[in-house]
Amino acid sequence: MRESKGRLDRRGLLGGLAVAGGALAATGLMGDVAGAVTTAGSGGAAAGRGRFRGKVVLITGATSGIGRAAALAFAAEGARVGFCGRREQLGREVEAAIRRAGGEATYVRADVRVEAQVKEFVDRVAGRYGRLDVAFNNAGIGGAAEPHAITLEQWDDIMDTNARGVLLAIKHEVPHLLRNGGVIICTASSAAEQARPNGAAYTASKRAVQGIVKAAALAYGTRGIRVNAILPGTTDTAFVRPPGLPDEVWAAYRDAWGPLNVDGMERMATAEEIARAVVGLASDDFPYQTGASVAVDGGATAGRKMVNPPTGG
Repeated sequence: MRESKGRLDRRGLLGGLAVAGGALAATGLMGDVAGAVTTAGSGGAAAGRGRFRGKVVLITGATSGIGRAAALAFAAEGARVGFCGRREQLGREVEAAIRRAGGEATYVRADVRVEAQVKEFVDRVAGRYGRLDVAFNNAGIGGAAEPHAITLEQWDDIMDTNARGVLLAIKHEVPHLLRNGGVIICTASSAAEQARPNGAAYTASKRAVQGIVKAAALAYGTRGIRVNAILPGTTDTAFVRPPGLPDEVWAAYRDAWGPLNVDGMERMATAEEIARAVVGLASDDFPYQTGASVAVDGGATAGRKMVNPPTGG
């Protein structure tokens, strides 16, 4: 174990981990995406430049976390945003937040595991706004179990949501994108490159996303569609934070976890930071990039393996 460049000493690191480790281990969560709350004006330097004015952006899994942050960030850049998620109340809250800030958004309740719902969602967004320019296929779930302990139901749910859901989204987005060209970005994970003992299903699903992205990039590269994957590192969201954990306990764990596990920046990401990376990749600034997996993980996968990940990530 190394010291943390003066921010936290060894005792502070271990103390924070000890306080929260038990609560986190009990959750069975795995994580790099979801759950953060943000506001429409929180895009920082990337927001408000209008790079997506006149464009239509579709997002799956945008009722919380990175998806929510991305919806707000794209709207702040002038996009008309159509997004889905299973939690209707949260979806309506995101929709209202964008509209209060002067943006345009449409929430559609849809489950990415169900093809009919995916098709209806995509067609409804494209029909309402008359086109589709960017698709951010972000919906995903986690789950923690060693290979011998995972049930087939758990395996199927993770694979159906994370991998099959991405394939279904692309299947129904492409016919609209072929009309004018566009960009597809899919959420994989740093866990695709850095497996955990309890993450067989999660890592397999995110590796599958990378494979789908590569195949789609080859299929549509000469037809005006760029397709890339983003690999977020562990992000400070509800996806990795157990429900009901007191703020001070989570803060102690989070602040201790970063220096132990992220060699580059020694902290977790925020949902807004990952969203800004998505917005950038979807812009016209990367016209020759397709079929790529872009790590946005603070240098975690560039260094040693995680020694104490929050049940995945």
